[in-house]
Order: sequence, then structure tokens, then C-alpha cells
Amino acid sequence: MRPWIAAALTVAVVVALGYVHPFGNPRVEPAKGLGTLLEGATMPADAKAVLVNKCADCHSSETRWPAYARIAPGSWLIERDIVEARKKMDLSHWEEMPADKQQILTAKIIEEAKSGDMPPLQYRLLHWNAQLSKTDVQALSMLGKSASGSEAALAGDGDAVQGKAVFEKRCTGCHAMAVDREGPRLAGVYGRKAGSIGGFTYSAGLKNSGVTWNDATLEKWLSDPDLMVPDNNMSFSVPKAEERRNLIAYLKQ
Repeated sequence: MRPWIAAALTVAVVVALGYVHPFGNPRVEPAKGLGTLLEGATMPADAKAVLVNKCADCHSSETRWPAYARIAPGSWLIERDIVEARKKMDLSHWEEMPADKQQILTAKIIEEAKSGDMPPLQYRLLHWNAQLSKTDVQALSMLGKSASGSEAALAGDGDAVQGKAVFEKRCTGCHAMAVDREGPRLAGVYGRKAGSIGGFTYSAGLKNSGVTWNDATLEKWLSDPDLMVPDNNMSFSVPKAEERRNLIAYLKQ
């Protein structure tokens, strides 16, 4: 076979393989334009801008495909990462999600932004400007704030049964009771010194805070973690006083 024929066949095969999608085809859903992304979402403008500019490539249908994204087998790896990213969070459908799911995803966004886990390393190697700056992380942290601020604390004991429901709705995106996840395990947290679980990597601010978790400190922490301990990795606040009171009652058990 003549060299030019072999070269032409190789090119044809590579191009053809670029249209094979072994992990799913993320190109099926058409893009509507970055300007339409999160258009109706209720969130701070700065946080929305970070999500659109730094996260949309993988976590929405507004992926900006580079030329090399059609060259197999590299294209397969790119498509696999995007398919998996959209399964975890698709910003193109944010407004369609129930409020509970939005709250869980908000916690994950803030946690992974603060920890530096997002964007992933393999993406940053090819997209240097995707690295989140300190300002970007601060903007994303505001996703967890109530627009009107937290309600004042309520007196009296809460309902632990209702608190368990709050925990499952708001906290399980990052926490479990018995094992460490993105956040430390919370069984026995009441009465424990902050930042004291061995083997878990805490922020320096929390580890050196000297805080012991009780009704007053948990109330303040759940109301506004950043106000209580700057430089922490807590994902978001619990703005409703009734939910905070019930959650504290659950954690006291």
C-alpha cells in the first residue's frame, strides 16, 4: 500500500472514531448560548458569573468544544468526563430542580470550590484560566447565604425527629453521621472540640478556633459559618431558625 493511501486511511479512521461515543454523546442537547444559562436562577450575580464562566463547559449543555475534542481516543475521555459531570450537576436544568436538590448541589459547589477539588486537575492543565481565584471562591460561598439573612435564634429545645429530616435534606451532600465524607463525621459532635477528629483535614481557621460545639456555638455556626470562623470549609448556612433548632436537637442525641 502506498504511503499516501495509508496516511489517508489513518486520517479517515481517526475522524470516523471521533463520531463514536462509547460513554454517551454529550453533544445531543443543543446549546442555547451562555447568556441563557441560569437566566432565571435566584442567586447572587457574582456567583452566577463564576458558574457560567468557570463551570459551564462540563456542567451544562453550553460546552465550548475545542478542535481536538473530535480526535479519538482523546475525544472519548473528554466526552466521558462531561457526561459524568452533567450527571452530577447540569446547570442547564438548574431552574427545573426541586429546591432541596438545589440546596444539596449548592453545598457541593461551595465545598469543592473551597477545597480546590474543582475544576479537576486534568481540566485545569488544558484550561489555565479555569482555576478558581480567591475572589471566585468567595463569590461561590455566597450561594449558601439567605437573601434576607438568617432568622433570629429560637429559645427552647428542638424536635430531633424533625432535625433528622433537616440533616438528610441539607447536610448529607457533604456529611454523614458515622463516617467522614467531604465534611467530618457528625456522630458525637455535640460537646466535641472543633477540628479534633484525627485523620480529617480541617481548615486552619476551624482547627485553631478553640470552639467546643454546644447549643450556642452550633446555633452561631449554622447561622453563618464565615462570620463565626473565617477561613473554613463549611458549605452553607441554615437560614431558618426552626431548622437550626431541630438540627441541633438531632446532633445532641
